[in-house]
Amino acid sequence: MTNITDGDLLLKNITAQAPFPICFADLEKAVAEKIDAGPFGYIRSGAGGEQTLRNNRAAFEKYSIVPRFLNDVSHVDTSVHLFGKTYPTPLLFAPVGMNGMVHDEGELAVARAAQFLNIPYIQSTVSTFALEEVAQAAPSATKWFQLYWSTNEEIAFSMAARAEEAGFEAIVLTVDTVMLGWREEDVRNQFSPLKLGYARGNYMNDPVFTATLPDDSFESYVQGVLQNVFHPTLNWEHVRELKKRTNLPILLKGILHPEDAKHAIDNGIDGIIVSNHGGRQLDGVIGSLDALPAIVKVVNGQIPIILDSGIYRGMDALKALALGANAVAIGRPFVYGLALEGQQGVEKVMTNLYDELKVSIALAGATSVKGLRNITLVKQDGTEGK
Repeated sequence: MTNITDGDLLLKNITAQAPFPICFADLEKAVAEKIDAGPFGYIRSGAGGEQTLRNNRAAFEKYSIVPRFLNDVSHVDTSVHLFGKTYPTPLLFAPVGMNGMVHDEGELAVARAAQFLNIPYIQSTVSTFALEEVAQAAPSATKWFQLYWSTNEEIAFSMAARAEEAGFEAIVLTVDTVMLGWREEDVRNQFSPLKLGYARGNYMNDPVFTATLPDDSFESYVQGVLQNVFHPTLNWEHVRELKKRTNLPILLKGILHPEDAKHAIDNGIDGIIVSNHGGRQLDGVIGSLDALPAIVKVVNGQIPIILDSGIYRGMDALKALALGANAVAIGRPFVYGLALEGQQGVEKVMTNLYDELKVSIALAGATSVKGLRNITLVKQDGTEGK
């Protein structure tokens, strides 16, 4: 429960001694000036002509709030309940790979920020640091492991088992990356963080993966990852087998079609992350927020739904929650914070997002995340958005 008093959430930033970029555009500009074009382009860009990237933003801008007034909003409850635990905010750290390309402490710094803020952290398969190192760096943080399937499926099962052993609390299977999207910015910059070794952490610490390598050279590692990280034959049978191999809840990340959401429920999946991979996979795809209402309708409260892709500010989070998401995942903004100031930068970005969300919930006339479901959203054409 949070008190809303005297505009303190705004004033604390105005009186800060060391101003930090508040809005996403300022964050992006500051990072562009600080890091090389290769890693910056990798983080910023989308696939192809970046229509999906634009669709994500257009989806949020399509909706407007009709606030309610004369409600007592002096106390706002921003907590959410996921998989048996209660968290103070509806925010999560989305799985973003290869954080070491923007900061030496990479995922370790992000996990420590997650622990400090009590925000669930989803670690990517393609991380600079191994999941065991992250577990040691942030032992009390809630950690979920994002799993990319492997051509050698025993590698996938091994990573899931390692995550469970290390104390991770869920497996997030990404289903929209069976092969790499057409990313022109990376070709333009001739930049591949995977080929530079920024994804070594989980692979070089996996006994099943290393046993497949002819030697321990860097070239063997790169070739081994390239042979395994993308798997175009991934299907529901693999999902069912993964469920047999782990005791952890399984979420599917990358669901956009309501029929796929139905299949997920039919196959015993524990949660859905509505996502188009931040616009980085298939270009010309529906904005993730536009996909959300139909999925909320078919899921009908049976399992949690998390909205990912394009959430750059607290108001974006509010709209997703009002349209039925149980929580939201933040990606690019926290990576920009990491690039600017490491762990402290991540904490500042996430705190600013949360502070805007908290104030906006109250100004919309709600007093809780659940209460946002009663707030009316309208589309640009004047029709009700839910």
